[in-house]
Amino acid sequence: MTEAVTTPSPFEPPLPPGKPGASAAGITPGDIRDGAAVALVTGVAGVLLALLWVWLAPRAQYVSNGEAVFLRSSESEARIGADGTFFVLSLGFGVLTAVLVFLWRRRGGVPLVVGLAIGSGFAALVGWRLGLWLGPSADVAAAALKVGKGVPFDAPLQLLARGVLLVWPMVAVAVHLGLTALWAPQDPDPSEAADDPAWGVYPPPYVHGTPASAQSSPTDESYPSGRPNPSDPSAPEPPRG
Repeated sequence: MTEAVTTPSPFEPPLPPGKPGASAAGITPGDIRDGAAVALVTGVAGVLLALLWVWLAPRAQYVSNGEAVFLRSSESEARIGADGTFFVLSLGFGVLTAVLVFLWRRRGGVPLVVGLAIGSGFAALVGWRLGLWLGPSADVAAAALKVGKGVPFDAPLQLLARGVLLVWPMVAVAVHLGLTALWAPQDPDPSEAADDPAWGVYPPPYVHGTPASAQSSPTDESYPSGRPNPSDPSAPEPPRG
């Protein structure tokens, strides 16, 4: 069984030259390795987020009367302050990781963005769960029994607004895309890199141009003296015998 071979039309614009070693989507194994490295390193940075959250977050305090546990100050904004601290830290880490990834690989690319999004999302989860574990004990009854009646003690950390977990990945991706769009090296114009000045222009100039054979027509000087030029419409018809 033979396969039909289609000859490309001479009037179609030439295709741009492909990059050696690149796949059809333009993603190389090196790009995938870079994206995986970004996801791994960014995910580990969640430990630093947890440590800073435990250190900087304001603490609400409880007090026990021997029978129940109450907030020491009902007007305290410490519980909301824990969410605000996590938000500010996530915002800062998002900007920092985006800038570092851009300085490391200025060319951008889909694998880097995907790795940054996955790694920062995982880092936010690590910072949240590890911060709760490193903070005051979640067993309020046991803590009240340990300190005694009338003695205030720190309440466990809480993240009331779970939406702040998305701050780090959203900010990191947005800042990285912005930096890439502003300062990443742009691809060269194919029409400037091609040898043919008409490369990338469709239709080529010669499609609608005047054929070379029509531009040069024989003149009267190319014929013997006294014989009319047959290409001249004003020349008299030769006599018919």
